[in-house]
Amino acid sequence: MSGQAQKRDYYEVLGVGKQATGDEIKSAYRKAALKFHPDRNPGDKDSEEKFKEASEAYAVLSDQERRGRYDQFGHSGINGNPFEGFGGFGGFSGSINDIFGDIFGEIFGGARRGGRSAVNRGSDLRYNLEVAFEEAAFGTEAQVKIPRPKRCDDCQGSGSKKGAGTRPCPGCGGTGEMRFTQGFFTIARTCSHCNGAGRIVSDPCNSCKGRGKVDAEATLTVKIPAGVDTGTRLRLNGEGEPGENGGPAGDLYVVVHVREHPIFQREESEIFCEVPISFTDAALGATVEVPTLEGKVKTKVPAGTQSGKVIRLKGHGVPSLNGYGRGDQHVRIVVETPTNLSREQKRLLEEFAAASNPDTHPQGKDFWAKVKQLFGS
Repeated sequence: MSGQAQKRDYYEVLGVGKQATGDEIKSAYRKAALKFHPDRNPGDKDSEEKFKEASEAYAVLSDQERRGRYDQFGHSGINGNPFEGFGGFGGFSGSINDIFGDIFGEIFGGARRGGRSAVNRGSDLRYNLEVAFEEAAFGTEAQVKIPRPKRCDDCQGSGSKKGAGTRPCPGCGGTGEMRFTQGFFTIARTCSHCNGAGRIVSDPCNSCKGRGKVDAEATLTVKIPAGVDTGTRLRLNGEGEPGENGGPAGDLYVVVHVREHPIFQREESEIFCEVPISFTDAALGATVEVPTLEGKVKTKVPAGTQSGKVIRLKGHGVPSLNGYGRGDQHVRIVVETPTNLSREQKRLLEEFAAASNPDTHPQGKDFWAKVKQLFGS
């Protein structure tokens, strides 16, 4: 029996059906590659063979032309070489990342960086900004100070003393990457000595020690739009760390944290609060003052109001972050039971209790009717 006849079906290898889409095949291969990769299973020959088998299957099924030939003729339809066009299995020209870069970037920590004098974007920075409840609701401006490196003025960002230059990195020979043979293929990784630039400073600048930048502090004005909430991220383009070798600066992300308010709570654009009133105001009805974000407003409490009733104040909530509309304020009425009663107050309440009947306590009347219905007495 020939070697090809002993091979497993490629769809079976990846655990997908013959109708699988390209994305499904790619996802199945990614899982297999991450599971059986030799770097994750050092010395495990079985894992290495399974990794090789999965790579062979993916090389065929990810290519529409070869997949069509395989579907029609089986293993014999790919001329015995599933890696045709890739330099031949076991003889890759270049690293495995060059072939399956989008998948193997997950294994090797991302695509390799550029070669000599790589132009790299600066890192993004994060700043946690605490604002008051009212500032988050209506917007404000804040001055923030952030530690942020800046380009060295003495060497103009080159990292070298004046008149000095750079030389090829001795670690990678100027290529910007280190290559290692792993099993049946070659792995390329960014050179840790030159960070992928391929060159190093021969005579470092005294001010920045060859970094090309020095530690500094930047003061920025951040505009906080109305309607932000805890967790809102504001991006300031180009206010992150400076790039290398002329690369663009990163961004600054200001993450908002809203301080708690002693009276108000918030859910998105809605404001909630509780207002206590006396039981006489609740019974007889009254006009009470209610605090809002913009000061006190008067609102009517109807006669017979029960504790827990919610009154809505339309348009007294938080402005929408997108600039359209404004939420409401919801006032929960809490009927307060009096304490420390005088003799006269007690006497009057006792008279009131004696004159009361079930019709003056509709909630209690309804409750005890249900109890009687359930228990029969």
